[in-house]
Amino acid sequence: MDLTRHIRPIPDFPKPGILFRDITPLLADADAFAAAIEALAEPWRSADIAAIAAVEARGFLFAGPLALALGVGVIPVRKPGKLPADTIAHEYDLEYGRDRLEMHRDVLQAGAGVLVVDDVLATGGTAAACMKLIEAGGGRVVGGSFLVEIAPLGGRERLAPHRVEAAIIY
Repeated sequence: MDLTRHIRPIPDFPKPGILFRDITPLLADADAFAAAIEALAEPWRSADIAAIAAVEARGFLFAGPLALALGVGVIPVRKPGKLPADTIAHEYDLEYGRDRLEMHRDVLQAGAGVLVVDDVLATGGTAAACMKLIEAGGGRVVGGSFLVEIAPLGGRERLAPHRVEAAIIY
């Protein structure tokens, strides 16, 4: 299935000069969504993965079905103050300021293989921060899996040396 047929380009969103790739039509089509999950799962079927790290918020949409397809659990990686138990955090730079990701301190076993999942890989800042958080929590980053990669923005290079797979590359 050509998944790109289910991605709606929206020019000048959220600001002039940006071409936004809207995944809503893909999510709304059961067959396209199922094909997307299969495309995300296939490259990782033989990898040593114990869990999927889901990046808030759209990564959550893909992490659950992907985890079921791979037979592993899900670790929610959240914005500050959203998790109820003891957390560890990683702060990272944004274009205009800083942000922070958190996960529960006790969610990983030492050395557990973790796959980072999100909807879009652009500059790679959030995914890189998630990977650092996993490593700080004692996990081993297996790689990153993304529905869409915007290649000219250099996210893949930023995540090196980790393996990166994307179902759709623009």
